[in-house]
Amino acid sequence: MRKAINTTKAPAAIGPYSQAIQVDSLVYTSGQIPIAPATGALVEGGIKEQTRQALLNVKAILEEAGLTMRDVVKTTVFMADMNHFADMNAVYAEFFTGHCPARSAVAVKTLPKGALVEIEAIAVVS
Repeated sequence: MRKAINTTKAPAAIGPYSQAIQVDSLVYTSGQIPIAPATGALVEGGIKEQTRQALLNVKAILEEAGLTMRDVVKTTVFMADMNHFADMNAVYAEFFTGHCPARSAVAVKTLPKGALVEIEAIAVVS
């Protein structure tokens, strides 16, 4: 089974992709940058505010699929500056308590719209 997952509670895709795709028991989210769904604009603030919004966007997509952050088994965090790692990690820890998925965190040259962070997730449907 393969189906697209879309919600208005996360930013709409701005290209030829889906917010997430479910294949059998796995849900793969597209990378989420810190866009506020209500305004379509990058949230104000630094890495903490941007990490929080990116994770709220991931959470909203997962909820549309009937999942929670506890169902996440792997994330990838892309950052524009690895010097922001500790602040990103502090906010990330608010979303993953008790259970922590596997994670990769990498620095990249640039992110869409000048974002400081982009986060994607893979979750399992129980």
